Amino acid sequence: MAKYSLKINGKTQQIDIDPSTPILWVLRDHLNMTGTKFGCGMAMCGACTVHLDGSAVRSCSLPVSAVGKQAITTIEGLSANGTHPVQKAWIEHDVAQCGYCQSGQIMSASALLKSNPNPTDEDIDNYMSGNICRCGTYLRIKDAIKSVKL
Repeated sequence: MAKYSLKINGKTQQIDIDPSTPILWVLRDHLNMTGTKFGCGMAMCGACTVHLDGSAVRSCSLPVSAVGKQAITTIEGLSANGTHPVQKAWIEHDVAQCGYCQSGQIMSASALLKSNPNPTDEDIDNYMSGNICRCGTYLRIKDAIKSVKL
């Protein structure tokens, strides 16, 4: 066990945990932040996507020991009340069906738009290709991303 001081959604959280514990389980099981979802556990589906200093990362494969002083942002921290432009676009374009992958999709899309505010269809396809939606809402996801103006 080791002690960690993590900056999550702008707040410092203290935790005593095994250094190899993935951030996903720190968030869900130890801090009761369940917006970040478990999908495949192998960083392949994107359901567990969070931001680490603004970059999209897969929390299921990121050990707590690798975070250091970097800031973590989860879906709960993207906006206090669902007013982030990407969240609003998701609603506007009726993206979600089952909704399970959506927090990871939104986190990836917001990281993409932060680095590239006017992505092409190809940019979106390339960046979002690691986020799987079993319901197949990819066209609505792309439309929602293209509609966002940051």
